[in-house]
Amino acid sequence: MADQFDRRAFLRRIAPVLPVALGACGWDGGPAMQPVFDRVIGFNNTLGEQLQALRGATAPPHQVVRGAMPSYFISDTMPVLADPASWRLEVGGLVRTPTTLTPAMLEALPHIAYSVEHHCVEGWSSVAAWRGIPFSIVADLVQPTRDARYVFFESFDNGYTNGWDIASAMHPQTILADGFGDKPLAPDHGAPLRLYSPIKLGYKLTKYLTRVTFTAEKPGGYWEDQGYPWFAGL
Repeated sequence: MADQFDRRAFLRRIAPVLPVALGACGWDGGPAMQPVFDRVIGFNNTLGEQLQALRGATAPPHQVVRGAMPSYFISDTMPVLADPASWRLEVGGLVRTPTTLTPAMLEALPHIAYSVEHHCVEGWSSVAAWRGIPFSIVADLVQPTRDARYVFFESFDNGYTNGWDIASAMHPQTILADGFGDKPLAPDHGAPLRLYSPIKLGYKLTKYLTRVTFTAEKPGGYWEDQGYPWFAGL
C-alpha cells in the first residue's frame, strides 16, 4: 500500500538526530551504544563542514535588539585582565606569516557591524548588535598554508578553547568582536576580544581570546571534549 509505514526509510531519516534527541531525554544509551553515537556524530560533523563550505549562507539582519544576553564564563569569577594594554593576540600555526596583534593594530583593521539573533544550546535566543574584524581579514594577514583545515581558539578563561573548521571561520559573518551593543566589548561579554558568528551555537564563540592557531588536525574544545557536538552549526 502507498501509505504503508516504511520503517527503514524512517530510521534513515532520524538517524542523524537520534543521539541528540536521546541525550536531551537524559539517556546516553549505555556503553554498547556509544560507538554508534560516535559514528553518527562524526558523520554529522563532516557533512556540516562540507555544506558550510558550499553554501556560505548568511544570517538575516535584525533592526530591533531584543532580550538580554547573559554573561557567561567558566572561571570562578569573571575573567578580567590586570593590564589590558599588555594583552596581545597571537596568530600562528600552519601560516606563512605568524603575527602578534596589539589592540591598536586590531582597531586599525577594517570592521563590520550587524545585529543578528544569537542562539544558546540551553534553549534561549536573543538579538544583539556586534562589531568586529572579519576573521578572513586576519587570515589574509597570516596566509594559512594549504594544509590548514581547522582553527583552534584559546582564551584566558580558565583554559576555555574551541576548534572550528576553516570554512566556518572564513564565513563572511565570522568576526573577532571588540564591540557589543554599540559600545566597546566589556569583560562580561569577553573583552578585550572574542570570536563571534551567528552561524554557530553560543558555546562555540570563544571569549577572552589569546591565541588563534591554524592546524591540519581537528582540535577539540572545552565542551566538545565533554560530548557536545563539535560542528554546532545553525
